[in-house]
Amino acid sequence: MAEREHEHVGHEHVRVAVVGSGFGGLGAAVRLRREGITDFVVLERAGSVGGTWRDNSYPGCACDVPSHLYSFSFAPNPEWPRTFSGQRHIHAYLEHVADVFRLRPHLRFDSEVTRMTWNGELLRWDIETTSGNLSADVVVSATGPLSDPKIPDIPGLDSFPGKVFHSARWDHGYDLRGKRVAMVGTGASAIQIVPNIQPRVGRLTLFQRTPPWVMPRVDRAISGAERALHRALPFTTRLRRGVLWGIRELQVQAFTKHPHELGFVEQLAKRNMARAIKDPALRAKLTPDYRIGCKRILLSNDYYPALARPNVDVVAAGLAEVRGSTLVAADGTEAEADAIVFGTGFHVTDMPIAERVVGADGRTLAETWKDGMEALRGSAAAGFPNFMTVIGPNTGLGNSSMILMIESQLNYMADYLRQLDVLGGRAALDARPAAVRAWNHRVQQRMRRTVWNTGGCTSWYLDAHGRNTTVWPGTTSEFRRATRHVDLGEYDVLRASDRKGAEAVA
Repeated sequence: MAEREHEHVGHEHVRVAVVGSGFGGLGAAVRLRREGITDFVVLERAGSVGGTWRDNSYPGCACDVPSHLYSFSFAPNPEWPRTFSGQRHIHAYLEHVADVFRLRPHLRFDSEVTRMTWNGELLRWDIETTSGNLSADVVVSATGPLSDPKIPDIPGLDSFPGKVFHSARWDHGYDLRGKRVAMVGTGASAIQIVPNIQPRVGRLTLFQRTPPWVMPRVDRAISGAERALHRALPFTTRLRRGVLWGIRELQVQAFTKHPHELGFVEQLAKRNMARAIKDPALRAKLTPDYRIGCKRILLSNDYYPALARPNVDVVAAGLAEVRGSTLVAADGTEAEADAIVFGTGFHVTDMPIAERVVGADGRTLAETWKDGMEALRGSAAAGFPNFMTVIGPNTGLGNSSMILMIESQLNYMADYLRQLDVLGGRAALDARPAAVRAWNHRVQQRMRRTVWNTGGCTSWYLDAHGRNTTVWPGTTSEFRRATRHVDLGEYDVLRASDRKGAEAVA
């Protein structure tokens, strides 16, 4: 270590720099420590850990994956209060993980990455942040797909005299009571927000481009006896998690290979709607015309009842224009509003961090991905040596827990670092373009028959070219097998050059 310190006098250098402190970043930090690596930092742009679960604090914010499955396998939580946990408890869980695994010394808050540039001479990443500069042998980017809110470019929005905010940047200081509120979007956030604000607002207008499929949310409090059992017999927590996982693994086939089998589920969803929505005109507006599962299936018991309330209007068209305090939909419908809440999702297929990462050929990752994101095993992009993405292209899930995919990618990261150790000296691994293309070709071939591509909808899973660069078209078991080991045959091994500048660190 003394030699490394001597090499970088006045310049901080670490073996690994992790970007982001949500599930992906904290998971990476825990795995690094478990692999015996302590020479790392976690760069976080905000002032606390939590990622998505720190930023999204809107009324009713909760997870649509069962709590015992939406947590790390290596950090089970016997104290989950409900089968589906709310934002507050998930955020507290992540703070707990940071404490239990002694990650605090590695965390650098208020350190937004503004630029990362590959230094081909020294085989390292030079990183600029808002709190100072450093360098790293390896970068693990865990910024996540749900981190940068997307607000559509609506003509006249700048002239709106009222309050405007995104669901992920909720303004808790603004009192909605008695106000005329417009909710734009009908995704996972909107169906949680609507029932929570409907009783308080004077009038709620929902601008809906595409109705979602909504199933009942089988949520309940977890009893004290259950929690006591999980504390006393930890294997019962693992068993519970295993059952939840197994059910979802069995369901995957319907989404990926046999979308026609989803018709029965659609009937259940329609019955769920009919119980709450008696008005046939409103029911027609809320009935999707695409196969269930094409967009993420949403879970709620109170969304439909809220829409049936007399102070709610559903406009079956997107917001097209703002004229002062008058909002105009694409079908010409007008509504007055004092506040606009955008539940319009995130920059998923155009990751903002990609614009700040400069690879071996001087191009940014965004430029490399201009025709669509693709990475070897969802982790490594060609031309970006020693750069790994957690929750990278085609690692998302349509029906299960992202934590399963994150842990698989952390297995891959661990073996990646082991391979670098085996190579010895100063070395880097760069994914071969042919390997990236071959992997991506296989993924896209499998994608062709999935419900996400054949279901007749346009979802946030698809990029600007209509390609699904978000979801994994298989089971979590298949992905775990595919990421168990790094195949060096899929990488070029880079060594420090013999130029004078490189000799010092070779």
